[in-house]
Amino acid sequence: MTGNSPALPPYRRIAAQIKDRIERGELQPGDRIPSVREIVRDEGVSVATATRVASVLRAEGYAETIPGIGTVARMPSKLTTGPDRLQLQRATGSGFRPGERVEIVSAGMVPASSEVADALEVEEGAQVVQRRRRYLDEDGVIALSTSWLPGEMAEAAPELISTGPLPKMTFGLIEDRTGRRAVKRRDTVSVEELPEDVALLLDLDPGTPVLSMANHYWDQNGQITEYARDYMGPGRVLAADYDLQ
Repeated sequence: MTGNSPALPPYRRIAAQIKDRIERGELQPGDRIPSVREIVRDEGVSVATATRVASVLRAEGYAETIPGIGTVARMPSKLTTGPDRLQLQRATGSGFRPGERVEIVSAGMVPASSEVADALEVEEGAQVVQRRRRYLDEDGVIALSTSWLPGEMAEAAPELISTGPLPKMTFGLIEDRTGRRAVKRRDTVSVEELPEDVALLLDLDPGTPVLSMANHYWDQNGQITEYARDYMGPGRVLAADYDLQ
């Protein structure tokens, strides 16, 4: 094998070109994407290859098929998860993408539920920090995110139990005040029925099945620093890219 990346299959190369046109604004949401016949004519590929282009675009949220109209362009509703925000914070100094904002719903000390107690390795009912916020963008609610931290964190960083914004988000504040840097995480994705209190904040009915992600974070000493659970807003796409060597 050489060190060069292999060329994309023709259908993925063509799909990537159309995605680029959508992201540049050359193709606006609602505009028809090139048809199978146009792709065959312009790209010199088979009908089978051209047919796969629209499938890729639909799967990645860049196209939708509307009865009576055809397949048209759309911009996917991007989802920024807790781990994404940690990477953004470290890379750019901000945990937000352009156009995103946050509403702090609540912050304070609460007794740990059995789920939280197991995650934080504390006794059920022990007092822990809880911070709940809604992340939003121009398309609405991205996610309802709740973080729980060991109760002693509030002594080092009392801002954690205030509804005011944190200057460096939870991760940065903990590291500054305690020296405990998040170095390991575990993500668990599942479909969960919305609890009533969460459903109200997502403008959905209680019991609605939605995508949920739980995150565990450990510091350089192997001690857990935070447990978080995000409930995703409707219409959001969860995706990740990986370089495979």
